[in-house]
Amino acid sequence: MAVSISRRLLRTFGPSRTGSSFLSSRSLSTTTILTPESSGVAFPPELLSTKTVLTPERTPGHYQDLVIPVTNFHNEDKGFMVLAGDVFDVPIRKDIVHRVVCGTHSTKTISEVSGTGKKPWRQKGTGRTRHGTLRGPQFRGGAIMHGPKPRSHAIKLNKKVRRLGLKIALSARTAEGKLLVFDDLEVPSHKTKNIVNYVKEVENTKKLLLVDGGPITEKLKLATQNLHYVNVLPSIGLNVYSILLHDTLVMSRDAVNKIVERMHTPINR
Repeated sequence: MAVSISRRLLRTFGPSRTGSSFLSSRSLSTTTILTPESSGVAFPPELLSTKTVLTPERTPGHYQDLVIPVTNFHNEDKGFMVLAGDVFDVPIRKDIVHRVVCGTHSTKTISEVSGTGKKPWRQKGTGRTRHGTLRGPQFRGGAIMHGPKPRSHAIKLNKKVRRLGLKIALSARTAEGKLLVFDDLEVPSHKTKNIVNYVKEVENTKKLLLVDGGPITEKLKLATQNLHYVNVLPSIGLNVYSILLHDTLVMSRDAVNKIVERMHTPINR
C-alpha cells in the first residue's frame, strides 16, 4: 500500500504541464487572433494583425489569484469565480504530501491462509520430510512468518502542516486543469445515468470526486452510490488522500468558499 501511494504521488505531483490549457478537461471558448496567414477571403488584409502574438505561460506556485469559469452538470455558463492564490496556487512540495498521507499493509499468518488442515502424508515410512500442514511458510501459497500486520501509522503533525498538505493537493489539481467549479451540484433526478452521461463528457477522467459545501442531497447520493468511480464528500470531509485517489475534482461554489474560509481561519494553539 505504501509503495502504491508513493507511485501515485509521483504520478500526481510530477512535472507541471503548464503548457496545457487551464481547463483542458472541459471544452471552453477561446479567443482566436486573426493574422494574414490564417485569414480567408472574407476579411480585408489591412484589418488583420501582422504582429507575432506570444502567449505567456503561467508558472504555478506564485500565490496568484486565479479566475476559473463556473458551469454545472448541463454544461451551462454560470460566470466566473476567483480562487484565492494562497489556497489554490501554492508551491508543490512532495515531502509535505508524503508526511500527510501514510499507508498500511497486511500479511496472512498460518491460521489465516486458505488451505486444508489435514496432515499431507504419514509421519514415517515415506522417505519424505515430516510435515503437519501444507499451509506452512515453506510451501507455495503458504503463510508469511513475522510479516507486517495492520497497525496505527498515526504520526503527530502540526496543524499548519496538515493545512499546507491540503493546499498543495488543491494547487496540484488546479495546475493540471483537473479542478472544475460548479454553481451547485443539483441533479435533475436520482437516476444514475445522469452522472454517467456527465462523466463521459469530461475528458481523461477515470475517477471523479464531487465536493459540496453542505450536506449531500439525497438525489446526488442515489445517483452516485452505484458508481465505483464517482464519490461524493462534503467540504468539511475533504482531505489529501481523497484528492489523490481521484484524478478530477469537482467543487461547488459553496464548497470553494468554505474551504477558503477554513484555510484562512487562525489555528488555535
